[in-house]
Amino acid sequence: MPPNTTATSGDKPGKSGRKKGRKARLIVLVLVLAIIGGIAYGAYWSISTVRASFPQTKGSITLEGLSGPVDVQRDGYGIPQIYADSDEDLFMAQGYVQAQDRFYEMDVRRHMTSGRLSEMFGKSQVDNDEFLRTLGWDRVAQQEYDTKLSPATKKHLQAYAKGVNAYLKGKDGADISLEYAALGFTNDYKPAQWTPVDSVSWLKAMAWDLRGNMQDEIDRALMTSRLGPQQIAELYPQYPYDRNQAIVQEGQYDELTKSFKQSGGDGESGSGDSSANGGSGGGTSGGGSGTAGGTGSALQSQLSGLYDVLDDLPTAVGVNGNGIGSNSWVVAGKYTITGKPLLANDPHLSASLPSVWYQMGLHCRTVSAKCRYDVSGYTFAGMPGVIIGHNQTISWGMTNSGVDVTDLYLEKLSGDDGYQYDGKVKPFTTREETIKVAGGAAKKIVVRQTEDGMPLLSDRADELVKVGKKATVDTAAPDRGDGYAVALKWTALEPGTSMDAVFAMGKAKDWDDFRAAAKLFDVPSQNLVYADTANHIGYQLPGKIPTRAKRVDGSIPAPGWDSKYKWTGYIGFDELPYEYDPARGYIVTANQAVVDKDKYPYTLTTDWGYGTRSQRITDLIKLKIKGGGKISTDDMRQMQLDDDSQIARLLVTKLLDINLDDPDVREAQKLLQGWDYRQDADSAAAAYFNAVWRNILKLAFGNKLPKELRVEGQCLWVDPVDSTGPVDDTDKVRECGQREADQAQPDGGDRWFEVVRNLMDKPDSAWWTTPESGTRPGADHNRDELFARAMIDARWELTAKLGKDIDTWSWGRLHRLFLKNQTLGTSGPGFLQYILNRGPWKLSGGEAAVNATGWNAAGGYGVVWVPSMRMVVNLDDLDKSKWINLSGASGHAFSAHYTDQTGKWANGELLDWSFSKKAVDAATSDTLVLKP
Repeated sequence: MPPNTTATSGDKPGKSGRKKGRKARLIVLVLVLAIIGGIAYGAYWSISTVRASFPQTKGSITLEGLSGPVDVQRDGYGIPQIYADSDEDLFMAQGYVQAQDRFYEMDVRRHMTSGRLSEMFGKSQVDNDEFLRTLGWDRVAQQEYDTKLSPATKKHLQAYAKGVNAYLKGKDGADISLEYAALGFTNDYKPAQWTPVDSVSWLKAMAWDLRGNMQDEIDRALMTSRLGPQQIAELYPQYPYDRNQAIVQEGQYDELTKSFKQSGGDGESGSGDSSANGGSGGGTSGGGSGTAGGTGSALQSQLSGLYDVLDDLPTAVGVNGNGIGSNSWVVAGKYTITGKPLLANDPHLSASLPSVWYQMGLHCRTVSAKCRYDVSGYTFAGMPGVIIGHNQTISWGMTNSGVDVTDLYLEKLSGDDGYQYDGKVKPFTTREETIKVAGGAAKKIVVRQTEDGMPLLSDRADELVKVGKKATVDTAAPDRGDGYAVALKWTALEPGTSMDAVFAMGKAKDWDDFRAAAKLFDVPSQNLVYADTANHIGYQLPGKIPTRAKRVDGSIPAPGWDSKYKWTGYIGFDELPYEYDPARGYIVTANQAVVDKDKYPYTLTTDWGYGTRSQRITDLIKLKIKGGGKISTDDMRQMQLDDDSQIARLLVTKLLDINLDDPDVREAQKLLQGWDYRQDADSAAAAYFNAVWRNILKLAFGNKLPKELRVEGQCLWVDPVDSTGPVDDTDKVRECGQREADQAQPDGGDRWFEVVRNLMDKPDSAWWTTPESGTRPGADHNRDELFARAMIDARWELTAKLGKDIDTWSWGRLHRLFLKNQTLGTSGPGFLQYILNRGPWKLSGGEAAVNATGWNAAGGYGVVWVPSMRMVVNLDDLDKSKWINLSGASGHAFSAHYTDQTGKWANGELLDWSFSKKAVDAATSDTLVLKP
């Protein structure tokens, strides 16, 4: 069980055998644990045995390969600050220390990125490995290491790997973590040596989960089977530039636009497409932009089958590419109480245990040409350097930009060895991959790629291959050959320099250095916010962002047999949007549009987030500084916790105007009277409104969307309401509400906020109608009738979940977070989950709120993604900065630092973030000296 593969999954056709295999293997584990445990877990496997894997944090350890002593100082939360005299010693120590706390997590990640999960977890992961091998992340990472990365970066990666391997030396699996002890009873897996490429590969996994609009591309294409262009356009409304401000507001691109128009705007020579909608949130609806939309059942069947393949993949940091958001903003010194900038960041990612982030400081005792780093922040266990944080003079944060860096192509096959392209048959490039399987026979697969390196995703599912050969298409496709396949074009499948960017950012001294580092950050494309101690703020969009031919916007899959749909180049770095010291005095990024479509010539994407969070943050900043107010570090923290529901502000007045006959439903309706739209954990009104919102979506759209849009995430196995601890699969309930078996449902994100907003002044729209059914007498003919039905359904849904007495209702009873170990804690008997998992926590916040504790309206109210960390950097006094992690520093289940930050995180608290040597010394609890 790799990261998060089963935590939110229900049964799927054709997979019962695999699930039985997982269950059987876990039962064996539990039987063995029951035999060998002590009073709680058996006599053999005692707590002292478990503690043997805990890291040594005091005294000294000799490490072969160090050139001088290194100090590792940990505070009361186990967060390490490392002090060394050379770059190589610094990164070697980082590798050693991260392996002490998180090696099992690191090992699982590298098996995922290389498509080798079956080596650890057996045959249940073969399908996932086949797909991951097809993408070939580790192969691209190896190419990066061999041909793209700087000599200095390679030295840092080598030093880090040397530190990890120094930790592994002489250790068995049980000496490293409890999970290896459990795995040892089912197979003979032994951890292998760490390599520099293992670290580079992680960037590919991160880029996959942050890849942009591929899911929307699939959805739009599938919608054409049941919906017309106008209906699809209504479900993908234009971005509301007039209401929700773009990130870049003062950047001037007049000369760029002029040059673009003079070149004809045809996408040639690195130019984009001036005729496309420029990221308007819904460019095309079914083939109007030159797509494979006319290929009928070929595309429909291939993409429908691709859903299952994609859904079953393990996640790296996100939710399989869906629902990913983040907040970051920076306020200039003229509006802060210190007179220097403040910078806040809280990336929204999958809830995982341990957290994807690892807090750490990397300090050269004396910064010089030999030792160049004095940086602190959030790292990824398994990768050297600091991803988000600050050094002595600058700070930076990141959010996902959402730019479109992936395109799907429908390929017309000619036999098994070729594909059609501009009227000719071209041969595939092929390679054979061998997948080793713990406890079973190895499996060989053949990976096929087009001439320009696009892998055939559809080769990885037998059903897709069969369907592709049987598919019928109209005359839009070449009329010869042996079927169809789906191929992927993605910037991350080309070698890049993002690893160079990580180190360059860590030692940057000013805005020019920062932009030079950002130029190296090709994938994933992230919104970068900046602040420095010299009182400057800035924003940069980096990344390798493709340009497309005229009238092609990448919104739905394209025909691979026609060269005019190929990418035409990439936007030059100097042409990418940025801002530096804008007059307004602040910059906000929260996945909204980067720049107004009328101010920028290139199409960055057609699928921005719709700006609900970003505009709320902007409004909070404006409110605070109105009349000369100043913003403090704690003000920034309070903004991060804002749980205002923007969709409630739109709907509640209308809901209160509706007359209801049932006194019990009227009682629930009255909860909304005087409600302040805050989604506090103890709010009954928030619980009822969110249930009403979920039912509005279900009634208005659920029975009208193509059934192919159903995905696992829309019908979840969830932990029962009011469970007070970890539960096993037998205790979980199938959380599908009242949706019909063949009905797709919206997830409830801020795209759906915009959809409903645009339909509010169309009370007789067909979207507001519902049919009569055997289980639901009476039909809804307009908006108000549907809203009334939603309030009725919500009342009885919450009665079933929370009881009839509305005085006992609260949002937190529905909206709960369970932290689950990403492998052995995601399914199986409760005994094993009890050892590894933690929770629940009743949370405030909600979908598209600034405090974005996200939930999927199609599958229930449980927390799916979270602010994975929060930080506020004070550029006037870095020691007064604040930070918090979702879990803790340790990946060891019985460590005091396994989840010691979670309670404070749930309450919205931040920890002191020591940076100077004096502050670090004052906060130090344990000191370990690594000696050469």
